[in-house]
Amino acid sequence: MIQTLLRRPLLPLLALPLLLAPMPLPAQSGDAPYVVTESGRAFGRLQQAVDAIGEGQGTIRIAPGYHRDCAVQTAGHIAFVAAEPGRSIFDGVTCEGKAALVLRGGGARIDGIVFQNMRVPDGNGAGIRLEQGDLTIVNSLFRGSEEGILTADDPQSTLTIERSTFSRLGRCDRGLSCAHSVYTGAYGRVVVTHSRFEKGTGGHYLKVRAAQVDIRDNSFDDTQGTATNYMIDLPAGATGRIADNLFVQGRDKENYSAIIAVAAEARDNPSRGLSIEGNRASLPEGLGRNVAFVADWSGEPLAIGANDLGPGLKRYEKR
Repeated sequence: MIQTLLRRPLLPLLALPLLLAPMPLPAQSGDAPYVVTESGRAFGRLQQAVDAIGEGQGTIRIAPGYHRDCAVQTAGHIAFVAAEPGRSIFDGVTCEGKAALVLRGGGARIDGIVFQNMRVPDGNGAGIRLEQGDLTIVNSLFRGSEEGILTADDPQSTLTIERSTFSRLGRCDRGLSCAHSVYTGAYGRVVVTHSRFEKGTGGHYLKVRAAQVDIRDNSFDDTQGTATNYMIDLPAGATGRIADNLFVQGRDKENYSAIIAVAAEARDNPSRGLSIEGNRASLPEGLGRNVAFVADWSGEPLAIGANDLGPGLKRYEKR
């Protein structure tokens, strides 16, 4: 196990500033922490800045500090950008009982922001609730919430996650439906690259109902996870690729039977030709588990290439 971990960094290097930067001071109540860069106008509440952009296109620069605030975007194209990456922290406040950012406009971009401690009555408190439109997330951190990102269905749009970290997320308690580190509805395409998933607290790390996926160069470190499930779950099937990722399964699992699951709930999307190659995976030593690297319910031929699998891992299992 130790040799496996040393062979490849578990944390995307560009995400390190998010964890190593000094903690910011709380934002002062008299400050105007949100600036629409195109106009130079400053606002005391995030919703005011979002409304000022309206149906147009703009960037909101977010000052360092703890922001106990939230906003709903219903139109336009907005970039939410930390003035100092990793030091703008949205902490524990949600809109519409959903998330710190509820996005249903024309499109959005998130850059360098931290989302933490999101909890709501239905158990799906998230940093971001994406309801429609394209969304790109870069160099951001989601931690200590019920869910990192949750989306509705938008088959015409793309969710892209780059150089971001998801830590201490997910839950399957209180008799409610499980929450996951990232859970997408039927989006057209989901791209996840150079990101880290770790220390899950229930559910799956990455559950995606999109028709097409591109999941590359990520690390899934479950060694400190508790009551977790699959690393990657494509419950409705998908095409695309899962390549060059590192998977380390932990000891405390609700379901340890597979690393990657394909079409476990439905066959809504074709899975023929889904490429899974160049990945590395390992299990805890000494537990005697038999685990499928890929568990497949699709009934279609997958393109499983060369993967570096540790002891106890079976390359493929039809279910």
